[in-house]
Amino acid sequence: MGEAMFEALNRLFEANGWIMRGGSVVDATIITAPSSTKNASQARDPEMHQTRKGSQWYFGMKAHVGVDAGTGYVHTVTATAANVHDLDEIAQLVRVDDQIVYADAGYQGVEKRPDIVADGHLSGVEFRVAARKGILKTMPGPDRLIESRKASVRAKVEHPFLSLKRDFGFAKTRYRGMAKNLNRLHIAFASANLLMRARAVAIMTG
Repeated sequence: MGEAMFEALNRLFEANGWIMRGGSVVDATIITAPSSTKNASQARDPEMHQTRKGSQWYFGMKAHVGVDAGTGYVHTVTATAANVHDLDEIAQLVRVDDQIVYADAGYQGVEKRPDIVADGHLSGVEFRVAARKGILKTMPGPDRLIESRKASVRAKVEHPFLSLKRDFGFAKTRYRGMAKNLNRLHIAFASANLLMRARAVAIMTG
């Protein structure tokens, strides 16, 4: 039902011209799961896994999203264990008519992946991936300006993530298993799209 709700709202947004086409932003966020074994099965959720981000370790899952580059509305949602690399899901997040895809530095090398090269559409997509911090520091001014503009587009993916965790309280899983949590993700991101639309209308009508 969550996926059906999400897709129905996306069709509504498209029918009203609220979603643009041709470009997407992709990203993922970690959602932690209880690591305690103090439960009926005396075990952690077997579908969740541990991963390291920076110097911090997390146990849980990842929500992967494709966001419309023009409006910031979420058009695609997938879920994996936290230890799955972001690159492994990117092919699922690109729309059939996307020509440009923005991503952070964690997606470096995407255009060389076999699943991207072998796909007739994906191999022709222009992937605008952020430069790594070490390289960014050595870039000349004009190139840093280009990176800044790319970052301003990528920032649109942070709004639905913020709504997911702050407005709808999905910073930690409440259910066991990926299916139930993906269902909740669909509902939460559909709600986030509605909330962002309502805020946009409020700004336009002043």
